[in-house]
Amino acid sequence: MSTRSLNKVLLIGNLTRDPELKYTPQGTSVCTFGLATNREWTDSSGQKQEGAEFHRVVAWGKLAEICSQLLQKGRKIYIEGRLQTRSWKTAEGQDRQMTEVVMEEMIALDVPKGAGSSESAESYMPEDLATSSISPSDEVFTPQESKSSAKDVADEIPF
Repeated sequence: MSTRSLNKVLLIGNLTRDPELKYTPQGTSVCTFGLATNREWTDSSGQKQEGAEFHRVVAWGKLAEICSQLLQKGRKIYIEGRLQTRSWKTAEGQDRQMTEVVMEEMIALDVPKGAGSSESAESYMPEDLATSSISPSDEVFTPQESKSSAKDVADEIPF
């Protein structure tokens, strides 16, 4: 029997608010924002239904800084990460719990708002990705240095 487990989240959605960048007392950057994912289905009576799920997303370090610079409310992104649940007590002594997605990778799937036809998403890409086989409209960011090429990252995306 295997002792391995997996905690992986893949989401495509739109930001529900602008990213908020803060710093820990040790100086580590942390960025939080909301992400909405939508779905449609047909109910038992044949009526189309729509629903949305709202996710709290957190990014750390360099990825947090990139998110605060490039993302804004309404922007469509793809993220990979893991679920993390935090627990704490309020000042009144009540137990609280929050589950969030700790982002590990991000791809912006649209052109930033306000970008004119002469400005493309490519101008926001790191230099080593700008010359790769990734489409100029895709921005790929990972928080850690990776030995895999940008093409390998794009090949891992399940769509």
